[in-house]
Amino acid sequence: MKNLNHYVAIYKAQLNQGDIYIAYTHLVKYVMKLRVHMMKRFVDQFTFTGMLHGYMDYTYFYYTNDFLKSKKLKLGLVLNHREMRFEIWLLGNTQKIQRAYWEILKTSKWNKNRTDIPTYSILEAIIEAEPDFDQLPQLTTKIESQFIQESEDILRVLRTLA
Repeated sequence: MKNLNHYVAIYKAQLNQGDIYIAYTHLVKYVMKLRVHMMKRFVDQFTFTGMLHGYMDYTYFYYTNDFLKSKKLKLGLVLNHREMRFEIWLLGNTQKIQRAYWEILKTSKWNKNRTDIPTYSILEAIIEAEPDFDQLPQLTTKIESQFIQESEDILRVLRTLA
């Protein structure tokens, strides 16, 4: 690894160009608007937390309901910056809970191609692999449709375990 000053100089140069700053700012603002949209649209099904920025890797918010809370679980709608796609993650409130549910769900449709637990979650479901950020209303519609379908699929499987 090169020294940190080398990477900081590259980082500074990229920020000074402006493109990364503009893109990141608009992506975060879009996820913020998406969160508000989901809060209004699914107020009867889920409660939503504030938005989290992570580093420059993920922008996300959690959502849950009474059933998930009773299992010490939550869901997250995630913009994966490296892959530039939207995902839904199932997460446990602790590492111990995540590990226990990973053991139960490691052969599920979401984890069938994995050999190890994901770094931050129990499962990760891609809901929009190629978002078109030039068509935000259409993108929101696509994400909303996949959001509810995937969330319901995950909840359905979890309820069979109860």
